[in-house]
Amino acid sequence: MRFGILGPLDVRTDTGEQVTVGGPRPRALLTILLVNAGRVVGVEQLIDGQYGEDPPAGAANAIQAQVSRLRKHLPVEFDGVGYRLAIDPLDVDVHRFRQLAGEGRRLLASGGFREARGLLREAVDLWRGPALVDLPFGQAQLAWLEELRLAAWEDLAEAELALPEGTSVAELQRLVAGHPLRERLVGLLMRALHAAGRPAEALRVFDETRRLLVEELGADPSPELAELHLGILRAGKPRRHGVAAQLTSFVGRERELEALGDARLITLVGPGGVGKTRLAVEAARRSARETCFADLSPVSEQVDQAVLAALGVRDGGVPGMSPADRLVTALSDRELLLILDNCEHVIEAAAALARHLLGECPGLSLLATSREPLGLTGETIVPLAPLGTASAIRLFADRAAAVRQGFELTEDNLDAVSSICATLDGLPLAIELAAARLRFFPVEEIAARLTADGRFRLLSRGDRTAAARHQTLHAVVEWSWDLLSAEERELATRFSVFAGGASLDAVEAICGDITDLVDKSLVVAEGGRYRMFETIRLFCASGLTDDIRAEHARYYLELAQQADPHLRRAEQLVWLARLSDEYNNLMAALRHDPETGQRMVAALAAYWWLSGRRGGVGELAAGLLELRPGLEEEYMACVLHAVPRAAPEHWERATEIMRATRRPLRHPFLAPLWGMLVGPVGFEADVPFLGGDPWSEALERLGNALLTMHSGDPAKAERELSEVLDQFRKVGERWGTAQALDGLAVLASWRGQWERAGELWREAMAMLEELGSVEECAQVLGRWAEARLRQGEPEVAVRDFRRADEYARQAGLPATSLLGLAEAARLQGDLDEARRLLEMMPEPTGGFGLEGQQARRLTELARLDRAGELHREAVSVAKQSFMVADLAAAVEGLAEAVPAKQAALLLGIAVALRGTALAGDPDVARVAAETTAAIGAEAFAEQFGMGAAMSREDALTTIEEVVSG
Repeated sequence: MRFGILGPLDVRTDTGEQVTVGGPRPRALLTILLVNAGRVVGVEQLIDGQYGEDPPAGAANAIQAQVSRLRKHLPVEFDGVGYRLAIDPLDVDVHRFRQLAGEGRRLLASGGFREARGLLREAVDLWRGPALVDLPFGQAQLAWLEELRLAAWEDLAEAELALPEGTSVAELQRLVAGHPLRERLVGLLMRALHAAGRPAEALRVFDETRRLLVEELGADPSPELAELHLGILRAGKPRRHGVAAQLTSFVGRERELEALGDARLITLVGPGGVGKTRLAVEAARRSARETCFADLSPVSEQVDQAVLAALGVRDGGVPGMSPADRLVTALSDRELLLILDNCEHVIEAAAALARHLLGECPGLSLLATSREPLGLTGETIVPLAPLGTASAIRLFADRAAAVRQGFELTEDNLDAVSSICATLDGLPLAIELAAARLRFFPVEEIAARLTADGRFRLLSRGDRTAAARHQTLHAVVEWSWDLLSAEERELATRFSVFAGGASLDAVEAICGDITDLVDKSLVVAEGGRYRMFETIRLFCASGLTDDIRAEHARYYLELAQQADPHLRRAEQLVWLARLSDEYNNLMAALRHDPETGQRMVAALAAYWWLSGRRGGVGELAAGLLELRPGLEEEYMACVLHAVPRAAPEHWERATEIMRATRRPLRHPFLAPLWGMLVGPVGFEADVPFLGGDPWSEALERLGNALLTMHSGDPAKAERELSEVLDQFRKVGERWGTAQALDGLAVLASWRGQWERAGELWREAMAMLEELGSVEECAQVLGRWAEARLRQGEPEVAVRDFRRADEYARQAGLPATSLLGLAEAARLQGDLDEARRLLEMMPEPTGGFGLEGQQARRLTELARLDRAGELHREAVSVAKQSFMVADLAAAVEGLAEAVPAKQAALLLGIAVALRGTALAGDPDVARVAAETTAAIGAEAFAEQFGMGAAMSREDALTTIEEVVSG
């Protein structure tokens, strides 16, 4: 379908048939959705757009009714907080206009005047009259669109003035008459009049504008307009603002620069060292637009974070917003050329980010450098060949002059320089490395060395394989390698064992003094760390021995073991940062051999969890599931980290190990990890799994307090958790503190102490975010969102559920909030959406807490279908859960499907099981009201009190009787 709002609302089918929308209210609603096509629009925003600042009491219901009518013809979706028109934004004239105007402006900036004129003319012709005429309270949007329209007209006139045909003076006069103080428009009219041979009229326009500016604004004309006026007076051509001048050290590549064109996605492709980065930098300097350069060479996975850093966007961001979405927010309204440099080692992530950003940011253009294309539709690939003979000689001479003062090309050295450039196949990086050696050797000796070395081969100018390209670069590095002493070569080889650089401590432990390597630019020192360029490192690594790799693995295993206790103390953030700096080295050590791998997984158990990296080690841990004598704990750690890849027999064996343990664990964090992933299975009450240090004592008390809470004694649990919180605060350990805060928040929410619960959860989330524990952020925020539902804030709950899902995605986990979102949709009356979300829930794969989730899903389905059998099934499943709150919730659901007297009894039993009533539960309140109305307040109180006073044993017996009956 096609939609028009640049004029009266117009909706047409693909065949051109007009679709009738209805009265003013539906037309206004559709207009708002079209302005935001493809994006969610909150209910409040829809109300504001239709009714302004004084909406009627039933505005929300009216919106829902209007949406229902629109859904008969259009794909309007509800996501819990608002509505979205699920169409391609480019099917709406306003979005087509923005795209065409943006493309036209980019062409204009790059000198493509004729192409820009065509696009800009198409853009302004989309306007059929005043925009948004069907939106009574859209003044802000209207002003924004009017500004875009005028800017497009200005760009169109700018493009036309650059062409022989010129532009329409009459059209510009009409626009200036409506906007007499808009100086760019005035300037364009003056230029058009001047070009038409009417300079006197152009000068009169300036005089009139100057008078108006003084009278209306008390200001003089801008310097640009004054310069234009002076240029006309002198009958000269006003100066145009050009692009930045080329640096003298940039050599050749003019043809390649022209080939870049104006496509939105261009990838420079070629072998390493061919000059892709340098050409991209020069293209940025010559661009008339704002540019941003993002170097991806040090990145191993998070391309979006590297781009955020390049843009200067702070790392904190909005909680729950992904880095990619933060990039969209930062770039959505900017005209920017973004350069992604060195994409080859993160090609998939770079391609995915490029596709996402280009799709969401119409003002963005992308220039990538890589050894292979990104592989995206619409990508313009520019192959980059080595430099031609003349350019290669110029480059050598420029770089040589920088290294050796006074160096010049002469008849005496021209043959040697030509020989060097030819031998190095015109590769800029190789030529620059050769020129740098002039500090030590004359040019003739460099040429002789290269000629005598038979390892260099010329690359053909045709299609070359990656191996051939690598060999040429390999030869350049090998030549540099030959100039090192035997001791320096040994140091370089040893240094190449590091993945992602290393700290000074690690360098000294594995290599010793590497000052000479730094001086000779083989190793770069920056930010307290040392690294090799990857090309050089890969060359040096060809000489690595098993002994060096084993030494590297031992060092990082010792570092992991050294860090473990610090991760349970106040200094944990410092050690988390240190381990994160060494992440690539830790992973390399983990892969070294199976025994070291098992030891690393166990030693880093706290690090994996606290830093949110547990998912990244899962596949490796799954490959280490072999029980070795003396490494029982390490085997158990691998089983825990291999979730969900570990087969049942491994879980059984790990459980046997736990049950057979009769001493404190050597890796204390395995205890809480086991509890969170498996539950209390395998813990023996009289076995001291934890040591006597303050953290272990607090953790043991935390476990007991949570057991008490989930066993139906919230009052005692709260006292214990308060004491545990004090203990963890004294230790200064953030994770344990957050656990205690979370437990106290849950209990406060059960009682309806919403403000206290919010304060506790807010502090817990701050600590978990500080640690980077995104998996637990997802869990805690999900519990807070559930409380928001009971608090009567479904919109806020939906927002938090979605934020929780974003945390889960960051942890590499599937969405965790589908159940909560389904409940929110049901409570808001969107039963179809609730059912859709429940159907999206994946099949369970095992794990602690599974029974409770299954029972809740069955209860939700039962409430949608009024199905008593599903309620009974939910109770049967919940009885298998360790947490009595799960059974209490299922029993409250069952109360909806039994006679009123039994319903009152079951509601009381739920309180007996949980140890307290659950404040604010709208379903329980509804059932209680219906039951009271059916049997009377006195009978309800009697039955409810009877159930609430039952012992656990009597409650379970009664539940079984109700389920069976």
